[in-house]
Amino acid sequence: MRGQTYEDVDADAEAGADVDAGASADEAPRDQDRWPLRPGGRTYGRVREGLRAYQLITAMWIRSTMAYRASFVMTTLGNLVATALDFVAILLMFSRVDVLGGYRLPEVAFLYGLASTAFGFADLAIGSMDRLGRRVRDGTLDTLLVRPAPVLAQVAADRFGLRRLGRVTQGACVLGYALSVLDVAWTPLKVAMIPLALLSGGLIFCALFVAGAAFQFVAQDASEVQNSFTYGGQTLLQYPPTVFAKELVRGVTFVLPLAFVNWLPALYVLGRPYPLDLPTWVAFTPPLVAAGCCAAAGLAWRAGLRSYRSTGS
Repeated sequence: MRGQTYEDVDADAEAGADVDAGASADEAPRDQDRWPLRPGGRTYGRVREGLRAYQLITAMWIRSTMAYRASFVMTTLGNLVATALDFVAILLMFSRVDVLGGYRLPEVAFLYGLASTAFGFADLAIGSMDRLGRRVRDGTLDTLLVRPAPVLAQVAADRFGLRRLGRVTQGACVLGYALSVLDVAWTPLKVAMIPLALLSGGLIFCALFVAGAAFQFVAQDASEVQNSFTYGGQTLLQYPPTVFAKELVRGVTFVLPLAFVNWLPALYVLGRPYPLDLPTWVAFTPPLVAAGCCAAAGLAWRAGLRSYRSTGS
């Protein structure tokens, strides 16, 4: 292992499950054919198989990463520093102004910390989904189709990047700073809102990653389109909703529900009204929105997988 590069490790992993040159992906059993959705234990067994496959693949990539520990530490620190530049830009703005859209620095840091930490968890878990278009284009998706494991779990765990912990750490540090300096009358509901927002926000971003990957079955070169909704959405949520036009705020509330990642829960904690004058109880709906997004992303994934046709190479 010491003499191998990361590319060698990846090549060995791919070669271990390669298909016959003469095999056709159209003849290979699809994910939904091997594990049909049925009521009861069959569905549970399918989910369990997916989680087990995801765990095994991520464990393989973690072992290969930790074989080069100095490289892991340096890339993780580099990831942390690179993502920290976003917050440095906010600090530079507040060196010139005291208020941004009616929000002071601790409040903006709170929004930033929630959005960055939630996105960091999603990016760590399934951030490799944007590679699907490349696999569809060069035909290597056929390799995953014939393996005895759900394709979604394999794509999500592919090239699992432990270095992405740098993004999670950076977001958590900003969130910790914000919580320590915010002037908020804390109640049990407000305290519970923090982990609720992080969990729900992470699931919403995961759904976006899966839906974006499903779109790449149709448009193989659409990874940048996917990134505009995932990475771009995370950047959007770092700032108060009051700095954006109401049309955009409506769009990320009722069309693409990014507002449920941090805006609505955070404004409840801060005691601030939402620009669209929504009722207070909407701040408690992110888990329902996350469940709906995950269900819709699952349907999109199944539809995309059914539409896949091998390149024949």
